[in-house]
Amino acid sequence: MENYLQNKNILVTGASRGIGRAIAKNLANAGANIAIHYNQNTTKAKEVLKKCGNNSFILQADLTNAKDVKRLFSDTIDRFGKLDVIINNAGIAIHSDPLDGDDQWLTDWLKTMVINLNATAFLCKKAISHFLQNSISGKIINISSRAAFRGDTRDYLAYAASKGGVISLTRSIARAYGKNNIVAFNIAPGFVRTDMAQQFFDEYGEDLVLNDIANNKLTEPEDIAPLVGFLASGQADHATGDTFHINAGSYLH
Repeated sequence: MENYLQNKNILVTGASRGIGRAIAKNLANAGANIAIHYNQNTTKAKEVLKKCGNNSFILQADLTNAKDVKRLFSDTIDRFGKLDVIINNAGIAIHSDPLDGDDQWLTDWLKTMVINLNATAFLCKKAISHFLQNSISGKIINISSRAAFRGDTRDYLAYAASKGGVISLTRSIARAYGKNNIVAFNIAPGFVRTDMAQQFFDEYGEDLVLNDIANNKLTEPEDIAPLVGFLASGQADHATGDTFHINAGSYLH
């Protein structure tokens, strides 16, 4: 299975840390060239680049800004020439209690939707157009969440709702473009040991999460990455539209 993604060009959003970082490194180890998207931490992005090598590069973009999202995609194509796979991994989870003030809650809700759903949808739209125009058998892999199916706490209503939207988006793409050799998949992790999850651990305690899963230890980013590589390889194209659950047995769908 070595180099099973040789010369494949792949864009990974949110690739400077956490799940995105593990995905980028795993894909590069399989021979792929990675466009490593990040928002703020250039140092971390450069560290990932060192691990990826090949013809990989880093690209900064603020996913709350539609112009930045559009530029991210066009810069990726300018550097690669063509794109084979897009992995929409970037996301946020903002602690926002519905009992707090309306204005702040609405601000948090809209920001969550813009990054988790709107930017993902826009990048999917750009990828589909690129695949069609260039007769590419393209692949879209969207990172959703267990929360889309099981729900979340009251403080993360927007997060769960946004990830539910990603599920429906991906399924619709799979149904609409399968005849064009474009496939789309969802991956729905449970809690993963990342910086983003740390706020929840700090508030509710890690024991709460550990007691909720079937396994002995919390899922790591490296537990997600191999599945992404498998889906990117083309060996699971007939599972298009499906969601792959990696949640340590905390939600059995």
